[in-house]
Amino acid sequence: MRQVTPLTEGWTLRHPDGTGDTLPASVPGCVHTDLLAAGLIPDPFLGRGEAEVAWVGRRDWTYETELRPGPGGHERTELVFDGLDTVAEILLDGRTLGRARNMHRSYRFDVTGLSGALTVRFGSAYTEAEAVRDTLGERPGAYAEPYQYLRKMACSFGWDWGPTLVTAGIWRPVRLERWSTARIARVRPLVTVEDGVGQVELAVDVERSGGGTPLIVEASVGGVRARATVDGTAGSVRLRIPDVRLWWPRGYGEQPLYDVELTLLDDDGALDSWARRIGFRTVELDTSADEHGTGFTLVVNGERLFARGVNWIPDDAFPSRITRERYRRRLEQAAGAGVDLVRVWGGGIYESEDFYDACDELGLLVWQDFPFACAAYPEEQPLRGEVEAEARENVVRLMPHPSLVLWNGNNENLWGFRDWDWEPGLAGNSWGEGYYLGVLPRVVAESDPTRPYTAGSPWSGSWLHHPNDPAHGTHHSWEVWNRTDYADYRSHVPRFVAEFGWQAPPAYATLRRALPGEELMPDSPACCTIRRRTTATASWSADWPAISPCRTGTSGAGTI
Repeated sequence: MRQVTPLTEGWTLRHPDGTGDTLPASVPGCVHTDLLAAGLIPDPFLGRGEAEVAWVGRRDWTYETELRPGPGGHERTELVFDGLDTVAEILLDGRTLGRARNMHRSYRFDVTGLSGALTVRFGSAYTEAEAVRDTLGERPGAYAEPYQYLRKMACSFGWDWGPTLVTAGIWRPVRLERWSTARIARVRPLVTVEDGVGQVELAVDVERSGGGTPLIVEASVGGVRARATVDGTAGSVRLRIPDVRLWWPRGYGEQPLYDVELTLLDDDGALDSWARRIGFRTVELDTSADEHGTGFTLVVNGERLFARGVNWIPDDAFPSRITRERYRRRLEQAAGAGVDLVRVWGGGIYESEDFYDACDELGLLVWQDFPFACAAYPEEQPLRGEVEAEARENVVRLMPHPSLVLWNGNNENLWGFRDWDWEPGLAGNSWGEGYYLGVLPRVVAESDPTRPYTAGSPWSGSWLHHPNDPAHGTHHSWEVWNRTDYADYRSHVPRFVAEFGWQAPPAYATLRRALPGEELMPDSPACCTIRRRTTATASWSADWPAISPCRTGTSGAGTI
């Protein structure tokens, strides 16, 4: 049976040039959190701390631990990283095992019979992104940061709502896997339901250590069992489950979840196992035309939904700090506010299993953006191969979750091409359209045909209409924040508002905690640090007269 050994203890962090101390490192974690724990940098969320730690993202860093010889009895030993942020070289006893350049995917290396010093050298994300930009040519973006030139959480480089904290580190778990004969490499659960009968097809890929030993896969769902033979490196097993209970969005019904278990066997017994939870439901995206334009309606189990949604940005600039309990608390807050759909925004990440598990349990629908946001993205190598690899891996990883109902190609990039003066500057260079209208829909169709895909948000459905046309498809409504009075909302009736809002000043106590000892005026240095775009600054300045009397205790709502 496959044996798993976590490698989360005994790591250290240092500068590769030998300067500075060697520090204890937390894995999963990142350089910033280790430096914070050691008291070597200020809290970047307080005062002017963000500017004072900017140097961290410009440096190279090295993580090290010792890989000791393991127990015998297995034919293969593999080193598995679930996430490396972002540009890294992995070495064992001085020998390069491989390189990484994508935060959004996992990496696996054969270390059979090897031991010694395990080293992960992280290069600055800035250095890599700027080198790719120099090679492939400048592309426009919403901010003067090079986030579109590598596969990393875009908001690491700052956004209009958050700080610039360009991280590096082993941000997801790392482990050793020891196995013999064969292991389960990938499982795609295709879950459908018709007339009360649930159908599950488990498409299984296996990796073998040697020859073609006959293999069997056994599966069980809801008390139903089935088995099938695996010829070569792929096979499938199908199960029909009568009288299944449907999974519903919150407010429409219950959220029953079924355990799926799959075991890989040879003549001597079990070799590997895989287990997840699934839910039985149907989902469609109705984009049919009518007298008003083009619709955009999610249909779950035949019920047309009026979605009450929110955008989900990463809950921390350092995602490794987000616990299962924190995800649950945040999502319960969303549910308590009447939300039934959470859009995982394209400037962030593919979230952890804990996030989607909570959504499954709470009945929160998930709209998942692929991680592209507010920029023109090159389609040449090395990025193109990375994009397809990460998409295939994450589509398959997230397939079991019934809460996931929509894949979306990007955030605002199709709109940006049309409206943000990108086209002249691109001069014919690629900008991402081939991802959103080619690579990504193909990956979804091949791997997860049970869910709909849309090319972007906003998106009118085709270039026949403006990408942000309120009468067609999804619409982002930012004119109130950017230019007009809030009452203008009354004159707009889009088909589906995927984004709207404005910058809201926080409570005075929050401002005072974040900016201790600073003058709280719109043009003060600290306030300028925590604001981003010109529109955000203008919004803040307009709102400030309403804040000023409140902070002196003269608000009609009471003393603050």
